[in-house]
Amino acid sequence: MEAAGPPLLLGVSLALGALAAEAPGNETTSSYNETTTRSPEGGAPQPLLIGALVLVLLLILCVLLGSYFFRFRRQRKAAVSSNDKKIPNGILEEQEQQRVMLLSRSPSGPKKYFPIPVEHLEDEIRLRSADDCKRFREEFNSLPSGHTQGTFEMANKEENREKNRYPNILPNDHSRVILSQVDGIPCSDYINASYIDGYKEKNKFIAAQGPKQETVNDFWRMIWEQKSATIVMLTNLKERKEEKCHQYWPDQGCWMYGNIRVSVEDCIVLVDYTIRKFCIQSLHDGCKAPRLVTQLHFTSWPDFGVPFTPIGMLKFLKKVKTLNPSHAGPITVHCSAGVGRSGTFIVIDAIIDMMHSEQKVDVFEFVSRIRNQRPQMVQTDMQYTFIYQALLEYYLYGDTELDVASLEKHLQSLHSPTAPLDKIGLEEEFRKLTNVRIMKENMRTGNLPANMKKARVIQIIPYDFNRVILSMKRGQEYTDYINASFIDGYRQKDYFIATQGPLPHTVEDFWRMVWEWKCHTIVMLTEVQEREQEKCFQYWPADGSVTYGEINIELKSDTVSEAISVRDFLVTFNQEKKSRLVRQFHFHGWPEIGIPAEGKGMIDLIAAVQKQQQQTGNHPITVHCSAGAGRTGTFIALSNILERVKAEGLLDVFQAVKSLRLQRPHMVQTLEQYEFCYKVVQDFIDIFSDYANFK
Repeated sequence: MEAAGPPLLLGVSLALGALAAEAPGNETTSSYNETTTRSPEGGAPQPLLIGALVLVLLLILCVLLGSYFFRFRRQRKAAVSSNDKKIPNGILEEQEQQRVMLLSRSPSGPKKYFPIPVEHLEDEIRLRSADDCKRFREEFNSLPSGHTQGTFEMANKEENREKNRYPNILPNDHSRVILSQVDGIPCSDYINASYIDGYKEKNKFIAAQGPKQETVNDFWRMIWEQKSATIVMLTNLKERKEEKCHQYWPDQGCWMYGNIRVSVEDCIVLVDYTIRKFCIQSLHDGCKAPRLVTQLHFTSWPDFGVPFTPIGMLKFLKKVKTLNPSHAGPITVHCSAGVGRSGTFIVIDAIIDMMHSEQKVDVFEFVSRIRNQRPQMVQTDMQYTFIYQALLEYYLYGDTELDVASLEKHLQSLHSPTAPLDKIGLEEEFRKLTNVRIMKENMRTGNLPANMKKARVIQIIPYDFNRVILSMKRGQEYTDYINASFIDGYRQKDYFIATQGPLPHTVEDFWRMVWEWKCHTIVMLTEVQEREQEKCFQYWPADGSVTYGEINIELKSDTVSEAISVRDFLVTFNQEKKSRLVRQFHFHGWPEIGIPAEGKGMIDLIAAVQKQQQQTGNHPITVHCSAGAGRTGTFIALSNILERVKAEGLLDVFQAVKSLRLQRPHMVQTLEQYEFCYKVVQDFIDIFSDYANFK
């Protein structure tokens, strides 16, 4: 309020000055002074004129003050009503401190954002991303909230208030999902869920809040009554120790939710999402035939913000499209509040359909439209920006997934010198991978002078966000660093540790890492020396035992089978007098330049490593070559690709490698290594043509 004072006084004084200047016989300030100092004989102004002038000035002052206080009161009232709509801490799934306020429209009206032709998408995103995504924020803030459309009478009824997870995220009356009325229970037709249109399909989705304990029965009643065959879950049950969604399904066996019986048929856990299959049946009205419902639970959305890369979300979206039957009712999508992540998922799905149909992207218009069906859909500017990133990823790289049966034909098209225009050659495919930007700004720890000495190749160091962190030695700086990165597996996050071959002065760190991260398996893909150069310090004893710092390594056995040496070490942490068996698989068939002569040796190595992992509890696998990128990346890529081939009969070599390059620079370093990935998959299919046996 105090800040508004000076401009008002300035306005009043300017008005007074203007009026004084306009008074008869007063053309300038100096003439006004001359007039007021004249003698009575010189024709002084009449008292009546002075009185009238003062009265006019007082009236103008009153009008200005009145309008100021009226405006101030309105602002204060608006602030109070906005305050009433503030969300208590922890309500939003992504940003705890965010407030949902209803912003008044600018006097000039909302800003227009026009559709973007797909060929201009990359340039438009670059423009919007400048100045820390300033234009994305402006575009997001120009969206209508959706609160002005329709009413929320049913959601605000006393009987329904406890059914809402968050008091200000409510379904509109005109688009809410209406359940069948339960006899004798008032308002039993209410659930916090809204119909949402797809690109061209009316009511393609139901956006719902994550069920509360007291609304689980209503949720399953909705699934049954709406004939939903697919549930998309985009939150974890708990995040930052807060319940985001009550577990509305049994872990095993069957459970009754009101009149709906739900039994678990299957559960497949993958790195980014889990697929659960349920058989549901209504025991009301004479036991109707049971139905299959698939829940796809995306588990990789971080507590804050958005996924680091849209690759996992696009893969997940494709799986949802593939598994949802064409005859089914709406796809039920929920996060915690049913607006942020749910809205983001729905918009990506719709705009990809728009890209195919119209060759353009209109995110602004579509979000505005679905906010009329459920307010606040797409809740943060980060989510809004993520939608564009996902669309660009899809536009640039498309759908590179293959069915196993079509691999041979795909390889022929990749190698064909006269490939049709819609097919890209292997070289072009690999060139796109080399365009994945190395994020040097995220390598600060590896680039510290003390840590640069620990790198074999200075360009191949870990990113800060997934580097392997060691325990800090007391009083010794930088002892928590090792040149090693956590890499996701097919089913498990951080399943691999990609690292360089130890240097003489990093051997202790290497064994500390193996011990502290409970590794039972080491995969070595280089020789100690290649072409008369040291590629890896021999970090194990030729016989007997050796000690590095607090860790003792004793060689228990050393056997060679075909191209693989298998060594068993007893690793002892002397300080605690605890021991663990660690097995090293040393692959000899990979020259420093080039690739293995055939794929079978690599298939055998991966199978042996997987068997060891199953026996020892699936702790991280330490994989290294010399620099920890080329051969290391190829082994990890093949492990993930073959695992997917066995489980789903699908492969995506391009995205498998692209994902690795986002986790550690230069993974799968050469075109030859990239082509080798395809060759090994083809060999695997030829050897195990009935790959279904390996599921």
